[in-house]
Amino acid sequence: MDKDTRDDRDTREARWSLFDDDVLGSIAPFVAKKHRHTIDVLVLTLLAGRQIEAWLSDTLSVRQLDTSGYFALSALWLAGPPHRMTAGELAERIVQTSGGATKTMQRLVGRGLVRRVADPDDGRRSLLELTPEGLKLARETLDLVLDAFDSEIGHLGEAEREGVAAAVKRLVVELSERLSR
Repeated sequence: MDKDTRDDRDTREARWSLFDDDVLGSIAPFVAKKHRHTIDVLVLTLLAGRQIEAWLSDTLSVRQLDTSGYFALSALWLAGPPHRMTAGELAERIVQTSGGATKTMQRLVGRGLVRRVADPDDGRRSLLELTPEGLKLARETLDLVLDAFDSEIGHLGEAEREGVAAAVKRLVVELSERLSR
């Protein structure tokens, strides 16, 4: 790592440690010692989630998508051919209430990105399925999001990205095992 990169990183970390000391440190007197790191994980994860959601919302706006629509298209795409699932499965995958998922699906159906099809296994219900336009948009938008995110976190090396991904994955797995919507 060259000197300029180290200086930039030191400046970012110095700014962060001020936040850490001022905000998280101010909570310490109200939190039992055993919860000191728990509050750090909770607050930092919530903050990162809000920052990423705001960033993603701005990034997706060029495709006239909101984050819920993007997650829904991605979930259907990643389900694999024929890219369909029930509304309940989709709501669970994108961590949305059934009412929120219904509104998201109505917007996507209205744009011709998703359609309702009869469930071949149960004629009483319908499935949500990506249209060819929805599949194309899901694929293109993934590239857009990854390229934009790479430029935003470009200062993190591959080993750091791998470490962050492993820690976040562990947190998601732990939460998924314990929490239900």
